[in-house]
Amino acid sequence: MKKGLLLRGVALVITVTALSGCGSIISRTMPGQGHGNQYYPGVQWDLRDGPWRYVTVIDVPLSMIVDTFMLPIDARHGPYE
Repeated sequence: MKKGLLLRGVALVITVTALSGCGSIISRTMPGQGHGNQYYPGVQWDLRDGPWRYVTVIDVPLSMIVDTFMLPIDARHGPYE
């Protein structure tokens, strides 16, 4: 019983940490983080030049998946440059 509870707790911590650092979520919810109106803002946020760029490269595939699902919504907000 304790092992299952511990695994759930670890899974919850990992999920919350992953979602709080996801480029797709940050670029759409934090003002000034999405580089304006664009396609694939999460991937662009992950690949920006900064001290954490090597760590955020891990998030690029996940951000690409989320940004692809969000593409119809992003397209409605266009036109983009």
